[in-house]
Amino acid sequence: MDRLRLNGIEVFCIIGDLPEERLKEQRLDVDVELSLDLSKSIGSDDLSDTVDYADLSHKIRAALKEAKCRLVEKAAGIVCDTCLEDKRVVKAEVAIRKSGCVPGLASAEVRIVRPSGD
Repeated sequence: MDRLRLNGIEVFCIIGDLPEERLKEQRLDVDVELSLDLSKSIGSDDLSDTVDYADLSHKIRAALKEAKCRLVEKAAGIVCDTCLEDKRVVKAEVAIRKSGCVPGLASAEVRIVRPSGD
């Protein structure tokens, strides 16, 4: 199985459980790794035969902005679901980092892996 990675997608959204976190957007850093067969796009050299990075990044940002999650875990699940909407993707691995959430802690990170439902 081939892999396609998108590293460091910057997302500004409402994220957090504390009252002050519900008032202003914070930055999340999102990495995704998709498992899929890339042989068709390798042969065709055509964007329509693979995952469009720009489109997927846009969908991830939009989904997280709309969700206004309390937990990074929930945000990671939403990103996985967004990635798995493309039926060519057989597995999505997501890492989300939230910086500055705890004094003295560089960041908190959640990593999840989900197979497609097919």
